[in-house]
Amino acid sequence: MNKPGTVHLIKLCVGAERVEDLLTWQRNPRAKGPDGLPRHVTRMWPKREDEVLNGGSLYWVFKGVVLCRQPILRLDEVMGGDGIRRCGIVLDPGVIRVTAAPRRPFQGWRYLQPGDAPRDLPAGRETEEALPPTLQTALAEIGVL
Repeated sequence: MNKPGTVHLIKLCVGAERVEDLLTWQRNPRAKGPDGLPRHVTRMWPKREDEVLNGGSLYWVFKGVVLCRQPILRLDEVMGGDGIRRCGIVLDPGVIRVTAAPRRPFQGWRYLQPGDAPRDLPAGRETEEALPPTLQTALAEIGVL
């Protein structure tokens, strides 16, 4: 997961309370690129593109807690109806759940250094039913999760 020269992105998953909400949205044709892969379109293009594409993932924050990541496959240029160039972050459709980690609100996306990224959940735990978001937040804040 953490190759030398890699950087990740982190983003709030606005409008979603659970990982399942993200998965439901990504099944929607509006959330997919022309190739059928999920993508997130954002206004800003990462200046550290080479590092992001060197094994980086997009870490998703739900209600103040990082809960999962998706490997970034590529960055596509997307032209909006307004003629503005945007970045389509093309994602692996497989979601990898991570240990819950609290994260304060922020706008847009941010870079996330590999050493600061939450660890992937151990094999077998990724299918466990998630705790309620408020409980996950409280446990993550005191370092239990």
